[in-house]
Amino acid sequence: MTDVLVVGGGPAGLSAALFTAKNGLDTVVYDTDETWMHKAHLFNYLGIDSKDGSAFQEDAREQVAGFGADIRDGEVESVEETDDGFAATVGDETVEATYLVLATGADRSLAESLGCAFDGDLVDVDVSMATSVENAYATGAMVRDQEWQAIISAGDGGAAALDILSNEEGEHFHDFDVPEDAE
Repeated sequence: MTDVLVVGGGPAGLSAALFTAKNGLDTVVYDTDETWMHKAHLFNYLGIDSKDGSAFQEDAREQVAGFGADIRDGEVESVEETDDGFAATVGDETVEATYLVLATGADRSLAESLGCAFDGDLVDVDVSMATSVENAYATGAMVRDQEWQAIISAGDGGAAALDILSNEEGEHFHDFDVPEDAE
């Protein structure tokens, strides 16, 4: 059993995985590497003057893996609630996790099959990206009507991760690194 299962490896999924893995939660990411980022060129991402979306993805995956997240190639076919959290089916494998972050772009099928509440065609979430299903989060295009961009998605993933980390700590969690030599 893993702590956090992230379905999707675009900016939102990788952001969630980065925060949770960096802060000690066992994190598994399933990704088909078909993110829209491969069609993008970044000019509007804070701190990046100009970068090809595929190069960004490669760097992001490397960074997230460097913090200990287990990034696996594969498509999650189904997800269901269990007594301890969630069980996801990927081919012949079942992966169980306490927390679930759905970062599947505009594909809302897993959220729908899980029983998440919808507001029209969109998955209904709160400001922490939490869905109506306890410990399940939805991010990016599945929660936004035609307002999609990578920097918003990354923020969604970060919001979901910070809520998970707050749940684990039992108090508000702040991921703000300060170098030891900072004054």
